[in-house]
Amino acid sequence: MVDTPRDLRARIEAHVRANGLIPPGGEVVALVSGGADSTCLWHSLGALGYRVSALHVNHGLRGDESDEDARFCGEALGAEVVDAPVPERPTEEALRKLRYSFAAGRLRATGHTASDQVETVVYRLVASGNAKGIKAKREDCVVRPLLTLWREETEAYCRAEGLDFRTDSSNADTRRGLIRDELLPLLRRLHPGAEQNLLRLAEQRPSKLDLLLASAEGSGRIDLGQGLTAVREYDRVWLEGTPVALEGRVRWGPWTIESELAGLKVRSWRPGDRLAGRRKKVQDVFVDAKIPRSEREAWPLVVRGREVVAVPGLVEAPGVRAERT
Repeated sequence: MVDTPRDLRARIEAHVRANGLIPPGGEVVALVSGGADSTCLWHSLGALGYRVSALHVNHGLRGDESDEDARFCGEALGAEVVDAPVPERPTEEALRKLRYSFAAGRLRATGHTASDQVETVVYRLVASGNAKGIKAKREDCVVRPLLTLWREETEAYCRAEGLDFRTDSSNADTRRGLIRDELLPLLRRLHPGAEQNLLRLAEQRPSKLDLLLASAEGSGRIDLGQGLTAVREYDRVWLEGTPVALEGRVRWGPWTIESELAGLKVRSWRPGDRLAGRRKKVQDVFVDAKIPRSEREAWPLVVRGREVVAVPGLVEAPGVRAERT
């Protein structure tokens, strides 16, 4: 489900408050380029009740296109437009430093998004071996309220709010453009969660497994994806197969389990499991059969909901066939 503009603004506000980026109802200068990110920034902060003004720095590097960007920002966003002399070496870093030199001493906001964060992490990993991300709040009064939104979401926000925005034709020729258009698609082919994992790396957020291991609760389990679940019981941790639907045939370790019955799943044993319609615990079944504890955690169970229908090799059930090979 796609977030509505109101949902996106709520995420922006939560990020602003959590990081102390802008005082409630405070003044902020949105540094705008005319693109979807900065247009979303300018509009959403105003809609959230902040006193927002806009500033556009025109470097003039793209001739008529730069002039059109400046005109758009002035007319559509009410931005103050300043012409900035191009540095002798107009690198991305030099141009950014020049833009940040304007309105110095005032609180300024940029439209950096989660997409920019991921691209920054990829570049810094390759260029310097570190995963340092974009700061939500710089020491020179520059803040980034949109770091929890993806670029696709800022574009969707603008469309939903009926806001026009500009597209920079030079983006493809930058380092970010190379990462965005060529490297990230390849990383997504390697793993669909590549961008989310890179974002977590930038934010230094603990993984789900870190949280499970650090929890003070007696037990817990998390789905790690790729068919694995991590389980912790007090001071013991193990991996088990994630429950799978028993639709015809399932392979589970050395077991082949078959059934045509509806609503069945195969999963690992969990402490407290009981046989369906009986008071006997599955743990007692293992004890009676002298199954070592080290093997119990990988032993498959056939379940319907929370009820254990069969324990392959130990407790049979009509309509369920199991063979160990």
